[in-house]
Amino acid sequence: MKVKGEEPMKANGKGPQLDEYQIAIEAPTVSHPGPVTSPKYMPATDVSPALSIDRLTAFATGRSSSMFLEDWTNHIDELHEKIDGRRVLVLGGAGSIGASTVYLLSSFDLACLHVVDHSENALAELVRDLRSRASGFHIKDFRALPLDFGSPVMKRHIVTEKPYDLVFNFAALKHVRSEKDVCSVLQIFETNLLKPIRCWCWLLDRGSNPSYFSVSTDKAAEPVNLMGASKRLMEHIMFCPGGPMATAARVTSARFANVAFSNGSLLESFIHRFEKRQPIAAPANTLRFFVSLAEAGQLCVLAAVCGPDRHIMIPRLNLRDHTRKLEEIAAAFLRHQGVEPRIYLESQEARQNLADDLLHRRYPLLLTPLDTQGEKECEIFAGPQEEAIECGMSNILAVRYNGIEPQCLFDFIRSIESFISYSGVMVEKRDIVSTVSRLLPEFSHMESSRTLDERM
Repeated sequence: MKVKGEEPMKANGKGPQLDEYQIAIEAPTVSHPGPVTSPKYMPATDVSPALSIDRLTAFATGRSSSMFLEDWTNHIDELHEKIDGRRVLVLGGAGSIGASTVYLLSSFDLACLHVVDHSENALAELVRDLRSRASGFHIKDFRALPLDFGSPVMKRHIVTEKPYDLVFNFAALKHVRSEKDVCSVLQIFETNLLKPIRCWCWLLDRGSNPSYFSVSTDKAAEPVNLMGASKRLMEHIMFCPGGPMATAARVTSARFANVAFSNGSLLESFIHRFEKRQPIAAPANTLRFFVSLAEAGQLCVLAAVCGPDRHIMIPRLNLRDHTRKLEEIAAAFLRHQGVEPRIYLESQEARQNLADDLLHRRYPLLLTPLDTQGEKECEIFAGPQEEAIECGMSNILAVRYNGIEPQCLFDFIRSIESFISYSGVMVEKRDIVSTVSRLLPEFSHMESSRTLDERM
C-alpha cells in the first residue's frame, strides 16, 4: 500500500497501550448482552468483579478512548448539516456494526429513521436499547422492520415510502467460515452483491438518488477467500464508472478489521465459553487489528458523510503499533476473571481437564495452528496497487478506487445469477473461483482441507 502524505497517528487517537494486567479508563459505552459471570466452581467473592464490555474492549484494542473521537468532534458541525432533517434507511441495522451506527444516527434530528434487518430478535433488542437510554429517543418516524432487504416485500416498502436521502448498508455475510460448499458460497454472492443491486434499483425507480454507504472489510484487500472477494466485488459494483451504481450522487465505503466482542466474533466467544464452563480457543501466534463497536459506528458515519466521494475509508493503523496477539487477549480475559490460563494444544484434553483446572483456579486455553481455509497470516487495509491518501481527518485515510471494465462486471453478475437461478445445472466451487479470478486478478484463493467449523 502506498500512503500519500501520511502523518503519525495523533497520540490522543491511539490512546495508552494496555497490557493484560492493567486496564485504563473505560472506553465509550457500547451495547452488549451482559456481564461475564463467575464460574460456579469458585466462590463469587474470590473472583475479580465482572468486566464491562467497555473494559474488555479496551484491552483488545489497546485504547481507552475512541481513535476517531478527534475526527468526530472536528466534523460534528458538518455531520449535523448533512444529516439533520434527512430521511435515513439502514439495511442490516440490527447487527453489531449496524446497531452501533444506528445509535449514533439517532442522536441527530432526522426526518425518519427506518431500520431493516431479517433478525426480529436483534431488532427487538435494538428498539429496547434505543428507548431505554437516559437521553431518551426523539425520532418520531422510527421503524424497525423485519424484512429481507432483497425481497419483493422490501420493494413494496420502498415504493410506498417517500424517497430516502441517506442509505447505509450493513446487510452481509461476513464470516470467512461461511465459505463451506457451493450453496453457501452462492448465498454469499446473493447477499453481498445481487440483493444490494436489486435494492438500489428499487430506490432509483422510486425517484430517489440517495447518498449510499456500504461497509466493506480488510479481507477485500488482496482477497484470499470468497467472502473477501465478494466484498471487493461489492466495491466494484458501487464505484465502477458505467456500473450498476454509476448514477449515484455519492457512494462511499469503509474497510476495517475485527470489531472487538461483536456478535459472532472470536472475542465474543470467549464470553460465551466462559459462561458455559467450556474451554476457550484461539489461533496461536496470530496478530490482528481491533476496533471497538463505538469506533466502528463512528468510522461508518464519518465515511458516509464526510469522506471523499467514491473512496474507501480505512483506519490509520499499522502492524507494528496496533495489532494484538489473539492468545494474549484470551489470556488477559481469563486473568481478569480471576483464573490463570493453562495452555492446551489438543481439544479433547482441554475439555477433559476443565473441571480440575477450575478447582486450581486455572482455565483451559486451546491454541490452534492458523491453517484453516481462507485465513490470512496478517491483515491489510489496502493492496499493493492501491493508494491511501489524506482526506482531512486525523485517523482516517481514503483509498482511491482502481476501476475495472463495466462490461466485465456485468458479465460476472450475469454468471453469478445463472449459477443461482439454474438449479438443474451442475456448479462446482472451482467454477465460482474461476469466474471470480477472471474479474479479480488480485484474488488468490487459499484452499485448505481444514475449516473453522472443525475447530472449537
